[in-house]
Amino acid sequence: MEKKENIVMFPYMAQGHIIPFLALALEIEKKRGCTITFVTTPLNLKKLQSSIPSNSSIVLLEIPFCSSDHGLPPNTDNTSVLPQSLMSCLDEASLSLKSPFRNLISNLVQHGPPPLCIIADIFLGWTAEIAHEFGLFHAIFCVGGGFGMACYYSLWLNVPHPKPNSNGEFSLLDFPEASTIHVTQMSENLRAADGTDPYSVFNKEALSEWMNSDGVLFNTIEELDTLGLAYFRRKIGGPVWPVGPVLLSAGGAVQEPGTMVEFYKEWLNAKPSNSVLYIAFGSQNTLSASQMMQLAMALDVSGKSFIWVIRPPLGVDVESEFKAKEWLPEGFGQRIKDQNRGLLEQKWAPQVEILSHRSISAFLSHCGWNSVFEAVSHGVPIMGWPMSAEQFYNAKFLEEEMGVCVEVARGPMCEVRHEEIVRKIELVMNATEKRKDMRKKVSEVRDMMKDAIRDEEGFRGSSVKAMDEFFNAASSTREKTKRGPNKYGQRR
Repeated sequence: MEKKENIVMFPYMAQGHIIPFLALALEIEKKRGCTITFVTTPLNLKKLQSSIPSNSSIVLLEIPFCSSDHGLPPNTDNTSVLPQSLMSCLDEASLSLKSPFRNLISNLVQHGPPPLCIIADIFLGWTAEIAHEFGLFHAIFCVGGGFGMACYYSLWLNVPHPKPNSNGEFSLLDFPEASTIHVTQMSENLRAADGTDPYSVFNKEALSEWMNSDGVLFNTIEELDTLGLAYFRRKIGGPVWPVGPVLLSAGGAVQEPGTMVEFYKEWLNAKPSNSVLYIAFGSQNTLSASQMMQLAMALDVSGKSFIWVIRPPLGVDVESEFKAKEWLPEGFGQRIKDQNRGLLEQKWAPQVEILSHRSISAFLSHCGWNSVFEAVSHGVPIMGWPMSAEQFYNAKFLEEEMGVCVEVARGPMCEVRHEEIVRKIELVMNATEKRKDMRKKVSEVRDMMKDAIRDEEGFRGSSVKAMDEFFNAASSTREKTKRGPNKYGQRR
């Protein structure tokens, strides 16, 4: 019996990276018949075990990591449990994984057929050097979209930034097609970056290392993201493969008991079509106390039904109990309960199942790329409230280029009034021309995404072809390696 090809996958220690890596692993396993060795740290591995479907052969491989050795609180190896002030510590700590990863790959090569390739995270570009030591093909998997990541990449590689004009805007030096960036579209650490701070040092080195990879996979589609993909093809010179949408389908992985999913379905079934606002800000973002209060007041005034995945406000331990009496308007929880108008869910809800329900009208989101694709793939327009990283540029792209988003606010510290939030809710959810236009455009994008992954007789979508090209490149490298030393002088 012929041995299946093995692919090593290694995401960064963040839920927003681990989830799409798992989705890609499941897709490759199903459609390409490969075995997957999924490398992650001990605590992340433990959490992932319940998310691997019972019929999957994915092997979770632990790479040693102890947060206490790096000035981090004990048992913290994921951004979702860290305050913003410690994110740079985790970045630096990730560099300690180099030696254990080299040992891990050495063991795999010595005790079995060498992997076909290593697919690593955008912040783990140093793995390319290790892959090439063993004559292995290497690819970066960028879990973000082309446009948003192009802006992010450009900003971090061109620090300090150009001086903004009197309106607070400036153009990106190597990505003028992006139009202008406003200073409010930059996270606090990016605005403060001068090239010597920890974030600048880490990002410049990590993103520069993409050049050493054999190519980059993007969780996007060619037809949607031409500007961003063209930037990277120009910038890094190597192959760029848009293979999206890479998503965990509803029920694609075990995350919560089915009873919880059924509860939301029953609640939504009782609501009219396109009547409910879903609100969630991802696995590591939250609002300030004043923003939380204003959003709750807006929901009160709007009268719309909603599901809000809520976490303690900024400055409060994310794992602590949510104190509704302190952080929400007086009587808010009881009012929405009596009216059966809203649900407050602490920390997590079955997002894919919720977004796929006919009752959902719009998604108030931080514009993380996973959430964006989960919404758009189900034809749900977005109300953008970007919080950090490339989310600001995703929101810009969704609103200015795609027409499927209305931005509500920017960042976790901006001042926003509930009257303005109400106006945006009504613009997107009431029977307005804007709502009609957004729903039309989001339906077009949804169909475009479906076409990209279609694979049937007489039609192969652009993402299917891109995945073929990636596997052909990896296989070609293996054949060349078998014939003699590779371009790095090593022989396997």
